Amino acid sequence: MYQNKKSRVLGLLAGAAAILATSSMAQAETVRVVLGYYSAATQELFEGMAKDFMEKHPGDEVKIEVIQWDNLQQRLTTDIAGGTEPDIAMIGTRWLVDYVKNDIAEPLDGYMTPEFKGAFIESFLSPSTFDGTMYGLPVAASARAMYYNKDLLAKAGVTEPPTNWDGVVDTAKKIKALGTDAYGFALQGKEIETDAYWYYSLWTHGGDLIKDGKSGVASPEAIEALTLYKSMIDQGLTEPDPSGLNRQDIERLFKQGRIGMILTGPWLRGQIKTDAPTLNYGLSPIPEGTTKATYGVTDTLMVFKSSKNKELAMKFLTETAFSPKWRIEFSTKEGFLPVMKEEAAAPVFADDPQLKAFTDMLPYARFAPPVANWEQMVDAVIAAVQKVYIGQAQPEAALKEAAATIDGLIQQ
Repeated sequence: MYQNKKSRVLGLLAGAAAILATSSMAQAETVRVVLGYYSAATQELFEGMAKDFMEKHPGDEVKIEVIQWDNLQQRLTTDIAGGTEPDIAMIGTRWLVDYVKNDIAEPLDGYMTPEFKGAFIESFLSPSTFDGTMYGLPVAASARAMYYNKDLLAKAGVTEPPTNWDGVVDTAKKIKALGTDAYGFALQGKEIETDAYWYYSLWTHGGDLIKDGKSGVASPEAIEALTLYKSMIDQGLTEPDPSGLNRQDIERLFKQGRIGMILTGPWLRGQIKTDAPTLNYGLSPIPEGTTKATYGVTDTLMVFKSSKNKELAMKFLTETAFSPKWRIEFSTKEGFLPVMKEEAAAPVFADDPQLKAFTDMLPYARFAPPVANWEQMVDAVIAAVQKVYIGQAQPEAALKEAAATIDGLIQQ
């Protein structure tokens, strides 16, 4: 009799345990995170964050997926159309305006404490803030500077890096005269950020992308900026056929010691340490035309309004992804500028004199304008500069065509 009672009790306890386990599993949540690929470290870094978070939240799961940046926007567009968007996505901050306009992005202010929000460097929050509401957190930030090969410049008889475009042309001519397989100035003409490489020239010549509600890409300053690049191609001062090389291609040439000067972001420093540790290079500001300028860029982590796990998604971001430990490791390994105050105070950043070439230019940083249909505008600019690079159009005609397209997009 005792055994029967004991068996019934044990059976009831087992049943209760099963119910509790089932209940616990039912409450478990999964957060899908889709990210852009920066380097071979990206997946490992976020997998580490996910592991840390899941140890603190047993039963919940964070799934990490990394996509090449060139394919990321199309992938997200397809997912949105099919109702299969992730909970969290890394995006180019300039995409955010369209997501906000179409009510796709979740407002984040209600999920953040004042202390968490105050931990960021304020200037990096503004690109993802619309009408006083935050829709994203800056995951990566960069400005752009000029890297130069000290040995190549020395062989060409140049003792200091050029500070203006006339100096860049003169230095590139001297490098060409060496008769080696090196090129004076790298010029990107393929894929993502082909437009940005032209903006360096546009902004330093005093031009604007949008001015007084209209496109500025066909202004006299813009035409002068593109004419400069075309003249450098025609004189053989760049690598042959820039329209065939993307950002990674020209950075690879620089790491191989075959480029005298290249304009790019702080991530290249980390790549050089790994891929070309003996390369003798320096850093200086973007060359001036009539003014100082650099390209300020942030990438953003956003939460989709359609997410069924918004609370958990934000916990992953606020508790782990943006904790000092992971922010320092991420920015160090990926080669970005700090976006949080405690991160910036870490010795790895605070004691790095090379970073001054980027941080000193932040007061002169220009950002992509927060307007709808920006990506279509970018496509128009890229098409124009590529036509000029390959000799299919003159700068003025190509840019006027792009400006007409952009004006039509502005009016939509």
